[in-house]
Amino acid sequence: MTKFFWGNSVSSMQTEGGWNEDGKSPSVYDVREATEFTSDWKVANDNYHHFEEDLDFIRDLGMNMYRFQISWSRVIENGDGEINEAGIAYYDRFIDALIERGIEPMICLYHFDMPLHLAEQYNGLMSKEVLQAFIRYSKLMIDRFAHKVKYWIVFNEQNLYHVPEAFKISGYLKGDQTVDELYQILHNVMVAHAETVNYLHQTTDAKIGGMLAYSEAYPASSKPQDILAARKWDEFVNFTLLDAYTKGIYSNEMMHWVKTNHIQMNILPGELETISKQKNDFISFSYYASTTISAERIPNQTAPNLYMNYGKVDNPYLETTAWNWQIDPLGFRDVMNKLYQRYQLPLFPIENGIGVKEEWDGVHSIQDDYRIDYHKQHLLAMYDAIHIDGIEIMGYLGWGLIDILSSQGDMRKRYGLVYVNRDNHNLKDMKRVPKKSYDWFKKVIATNGDYLVKGEDQI
Repeated sequence: MTKFFWGNSVSSMQTEGGWNEDGKSPSVYDVREATEFTSDWKVANDNYHHFEEDLDFIRDLGMNMYRFQISWSRVIENGDGEINEAGIAYYDRFIDALIERGIEPMICLYHFDMPLHLAEQYNGLMSKEVLQAFIRYSKLMIDRFAHKVKYWIVFNEQNLYHVPEAFKISGYLKGDQTVDELYQILHNVMVAHAETVNYLHQTTDAKIGGMLAYSEAYPASSKPQDILAARKWDEFVNFTLLDAYTKGIYSNEMMHWVKTNHIQMNILPGELETISKQKNDFISFSYYASTTISAERIPNQTAPNLYMNYGKVDNPYLETTAWNWQIDPLGFRDVMNKLYQRYQLPLFPIENGIGVKEEWDGVHSIQDDYRIDYHKQHLLAMYDAIHIDGIEIMGYLGWGLIDILSSQGDMRKRYGLVYVNRDNHNLKDMKRVPKKSYDWFKKVIATNGDYLVKGEDQI
């Protein structure tokens, strides 16, 4: 039986801290200041100094995989300069600590934290200069770590570069955020992904997969216009990326739209050939919630990539979190079917969880039954996908299972099984305190999921 991976996923800027230590250059996050409801990014949960303790929790939970990100600006001076050997040494220690505990490392190469120099000098992944700097960086990391790290992803949630979020996560600092620019960014990112995939397969025995953020998009009604809008959103945001991963080409519908609307993607000679040669070993994805779209709210002639800017509405049939993320375990199963039945590659959900406002009283464990219920329902949906729908699933990685900063820098939004005692503006003592969900998840992993289906009295 193939090993099933249970584990945790994090990013560097939400986790590490150590923002100016051991030769690290600044990233775009390091210069962001705290606001009323967000922290700065300088300390995070101080994993840079606490990783041994945090990995002990991961081992105690029985987890056998940890997905983490290499900070580009920690290992390459300003993103395009000299190799920072102190940064390399940190990740060597980190990887060795995982392996010593029997935990398989998975590396993500980019999770939104562009080196500040490349953002200010070249406008991030808008430019071919930064594309080439990234390819250099990714190949260097493969050369340094692939002998002991056998699972890789390139870009976290790559389909976010197909929507306006791209201007926030690509190092883009100046411009009018035009549709042409959006398509230039998404293409540069795809070329960088393909170059990395091709190099890893040429030089190592490691496996690598594409990754996207997949939120099921429902039509708001049975009106044909709503159904068409939901389908076109899927095609332009998700399927064109997945077609590139698996077939080596962008979606025909998207490229026809690009041609008829005279979109300038700045495709250079040889780049489409690079994309055509890639071979992804698996498809990984994040899943938190589903979305719903109403066509009547979308102005005529809007690019499909922008539909959610106008057409997103609440689904009255679903519960929602404090951040209005709609909880939908059945959508999780449906997404897995859409991915696997269409593309026939092993699937790997590598982010899932619920963000909740929580405060520790300093004495008692947090009774987070809501988190237990969220994970239970999503894991049962995955169980059905495997056993009823016949889908090949590699594992299940939760997001930020030791509390980290949210993607917006808000420490109030907690995903963890372990509480970290700090808030947005007071670092306190950073103590790690397991929540009720910690013991529940430990039982699930110890039984490889049987505890979910059979109950404790039948294990």
